[in-house]
Amino acid sequence: MTEPTKGGLQAGGAAEEPAPSPLGGSAEPVHPQPPTPRDGTGKKERSNLTLRLITAGTLIPPLLWVIYQGGPWVLGTVILISMIGITEFYDLIEAKGAEPLRTFGMIATAALQVIAYLGSDYLANLLLSAVLLGLMVAQLGKARIAEALASISGTFFGVFYIGWLLSHAILLRNFESKVAGRFGEDAAAGIDPDAGGYYLLFTIVVVIGGDVGAYFAGRAYGKRKLAPKISPNKTVEGALGAVVAGMFFGLGLKALFDAYAPHLSSGFGYAFGAATCVVLSVVGILGDLVESLLKRDAMVKDSGGILPGTGGVLDRIDSNLLGIPVMYYLLLASTFLSRSLGG
Repeated sequence: MTEPTKGGLQAGGAAEEPAPSPLGGSAEPVHPQPPTPRDGTGKKERSNLTLRLITAGTLIPPLLWVIYQGGPWVLGTVILISMIGITEFYDLIEAKGAEPLRTFGMIATAALQVIAYLGSDYLANLLLSAVLLGLMVAQLGKARIAEALASISGTFFGVFYIGWLLSHAILLRNFESKVAGRFGEDAAAGIDPDAGGYYLLFTIVVVIGGDVGAYFAGRAYGKRKLAPKISPNKTVEGALGAVVAGMFFGLGLKALFDAYAPHLSSGFGYAFGAATCVVLSVVGILGDLVESLLKRDAMVKDSGGILPGTGGVLDRIDSNLLGIPVMYYLLLASTFLSRSLGG
């Protein structure tokens, strides 16, 4: 039995008859079209980026207004974000099979914000210690003790990770009064009462700017994985992009305030600002990796779904959870050194 060769010719050389058409006559040879390129991933990424931009455009104006207003507005906003964030965190804990003391943790988190607003970071630290002791006592009253270690650890870490770290947003916004309470009125004499608003905005802009830089630099140039076991999409090139973009946005904001509101931005110069931009950008990357580690351990993609294109509140604030405390203590250290050298 002979096989047909290319061109429709049999081995004997005779042309093969075309198959009859159902409509009569001979059917034309079928030439299939090449497969359509699979661009579903690209469309999904573009759609996700659009959602991110819409979410950012919706959240940024009220956030700027709250920072500008300060006072109870910042306190209320931080409490609201903390309540959503710690709820998402406890969802991650429950995904691991533990049973955190949700009510206790949420009350302790809100109390930390109020203490940070009315008192100081020192009192907040004391409260954090009291929370740990109270948590251990509360665990004794639970009927189920099989997960006691995981419950205590998870509940307390949530209070620390969300409540205590985010309370520094209140401390930073009220930086002038916190310096006066820690070092005396003389140390705070040269600090504008509203300078904390600029410091808080500076931190958020640098961290978010670094996040944007990491995203685009990683997509364009990313080759070497930064932490493949924790977050496979993050690259070394993206991290470098985060530092460059963080410095660009941070120093740009500094220049803008120097031009239009120098009484707020005069607390540090460009050299300190550039160094701070680098530190905050790196810390922002670490904060993102920490949350990625928690999500990977819980085997979930996002901490929640309240923010379209981003995921949960915890997905949005993860970098600033570390960035804001670092900025606060950098400024405290700078104030202390300036006061010591000046004295």
